[in-house]
Amino acid sequence: MDAEIKNLIPTPKTDDIEIKLLLEALFRKYHYDFRGYSMASVKRRLKQARDYFACKTYSQLQDRMLHEPDMLPKLLSYLTVQVSEMFRDPLYFKTIREKIVPHLRTYPSLKVWIAGCSTGEELYSFSILFREEGLEDRTMFYATDINPDALKKAQGGLYELERIKLFTENHRASGGKSSLSEYYTAAYGAANFDKSLRARTVFSDHSLVSDTVFAEVQLISCRNVLIYFDRDLQDRALGLFKDSLIRKGYLGLGSKESLQFSKHYEAFTVFDREERLYQKRGDL
Repeated sequence: MDAEIKNLIPTPKTDDIEIKLLLEALFRKYHYDFRGYSMASVKRRLKQARDYFACKTYSQLQDRMLHEPDMLPKLLSYLTVQVSEMFRDPLYFKTIREKIVPHLRTYPSLKVWIAGCSTGEELYSFSILFREEGLEDRTMFYATDINPDALKKAQGGLYELERIKLFTENHRASGGKSSLSEYYTAAYGAANFDKSLRARTVFSDHSLVSDTVFAEVQLISCRNVLIYFDRDLQDRALGLFKDSLIRKGYLGLGSKESLQFSKHYEAFTVFDREERLYQKRGDL
């Protein structure tokens, strides 16, 4: 091939090649599949991980990942989003409280799936909301995430005391019917949320990338997870939600997420456009 023509052919950047190989190795070795995640997001997080582990290249990071299993949990913490707060976006919870809870009251028993529960803030938000609305005793919660360390933190229900002021403000703005302080005890700079709030919760490792339906539920809340997936992976996750929901069940997404361009859009109606709440059609 003429050298001048060859120089005009674009070639993948070395970093991109190394990142794809690292993600493939992570999947083959540990069965965590990030290959369908948004590349821009993955690159940003892996750069942070590379710097943290003092690796010069992503290939070096891959080598350590394959031969030093103890570093896997920390690497996963970079690849998975761990930013959350209780009653985040209070109007979302207020809308569920005022518009969806009345429908949920018609069921003798309820199942709620918090997908991508991270360190548990959203799970405790729903548990408190359902207790205040008199639905806790008939509800089973499923809190799932792919990060085992995050799940352990969620099960512990222990949060820095300095975060409680924001949690309290969010709870009040969400239409809370009690004081948030009723649900935790404070000691040694931390707030420990009451064990009874997770007594009806199943915490489980579950991947929206590779796992399947595990229960039929009335409500799914999966917020700020899909924005990190590419289109095909978004469709896979939304299809999983569709198959998990009962007829006329509810799906809540993050403020920057939408069903609009999904191939599953026709399976849902818009329940509240502003708060990204959808309802599965009753004829499916």
